[in-house]
Amino acid sequence: MSIRRDWLLLILLLVSTASVFSQAASSTESRQGNQLFVGYSFFSNSFNGHASATSHTPLNGWEASFTHPLSGALRLKFDASGYYGTSLSSPQHPLFFLGGVEYVRPLGKASFFLEGLGGYGHLNSDWWGGEGPATTSSFTAVGGGGIDTRMSARLAFRVQADLQYANFTIPTNDQIHSLPNYFARISAGPVFRF
Repeated sequence: MSIRRDWLLLILLLVSTASVFSQAASSTESRQGNQLFVGYSFFSNSFNGHASATSHTPLNGWEASFTHPLSGALRLKFDASGYYGTSLSSPQHPLFFLGGVEYVRPLGKASFFLEGLGGYGHLNSDWWGGEGPATTSSFTAVGGGGIDTRMSARLAFRVQADLQYANFTIPTNDQIHSLPNYFARISAGPVFRF
């Protein structure tokens, strides 16, 4: 009977300790309030880099996001990004507008986060460089995460990596196959807390 009671006390102690740490982390996050991130972003591939082409040119651009605390470690997130470059002599200028949630867990001077976002992607009409129309709008989804390293009470530095899905197609061309749909997105820059 004593061993069962000891196990019960140990489990109760672990649950209550986890609860205290969870409440402390939640109160720390909720005191941080809103966050604004603006930074450089790298996009792993252009949109017209298909299987028969030799170009899979990465794109450079920017990312900006705003987060607002929801409950505990969850935050509401709005994200916008734009990229610029040329591939196979065709301009590539995608813009993405996303919304979703972010789960944050602080650890010392750093905060780790995971995010899931969905939204709208737009691409310039001459992105594929061939004859016939191509789609310029697509549903897009992002999943990933990163780390914010606190520099002061109101400023942190963020590094994040995401996997992004977008489906821009060429509906009138049955010769071009294997256009990319999955892209890596890596961003870095300051986070302002207010």
